[in-house]
Amino acid sequence: MNNDRDDDDLALFRQELDGVRPLQGDRIEPERPRLRPVPGQRIRDNKKVIAALRKADPLHGEHETGEELWYARPGLQQQQQRRLRRGQYPIGKELDLHGKTANEAHAALNRFLTDCRARGIRSVRVIHGKGLRSPGGKPVLKGKLDRWLRQRQDVIAFCFARPVDGGTGAIYVLLSSG
Repeated sequence: MNNDRDDDDLALFRQELDGVRPLQGDRIEPERPRLRPVPGQRIRDNKKVIAALRKADPLHGEHETGEELWYARPGLQQQQQRRLRRGQYPIGKELDLHGKTANEAHAALNRFLTDCRARGIRSVRVIHGKGLRSPGGKPVLKGKLDRWLRQRQDVIAFCFARPVDGGTGAIYVLLSSG
């Protein structure tokens, strides 16, 4: 009895397959793995940061070479210098000096730093620009900013920003507490 049922199933199966032909060729193309997207902008930014860090000299208190601004009061720990250069202090506030004359920029900087100190903000970013639209294509405020900040007793250190934060057109400033 079981044998009759198997014969019926086989006959039904063959009937369903009537007219079906095997595929030509016996190769199956392997599925190609999908490539992961390349974070192009992140790679370019990282290269700029690495290049800037190679130029940096965290072991010396103050220097300026070419487009870099760097200053630290004597006694600032090397770990703090490294953190500032790497942009690891959270930026509490930012001042943009684009389009200001030297006198306007100096007054704005003094107001800004005094206000930050009063609010207990220790790390700020000042954007001075790269001078691309200045006469001769050279920065005007950058050198002045360097002198102004060095004269302030509440400024512990400052340095050029990472490329993602403005590069040589901006600086991080570390203020004293209290």
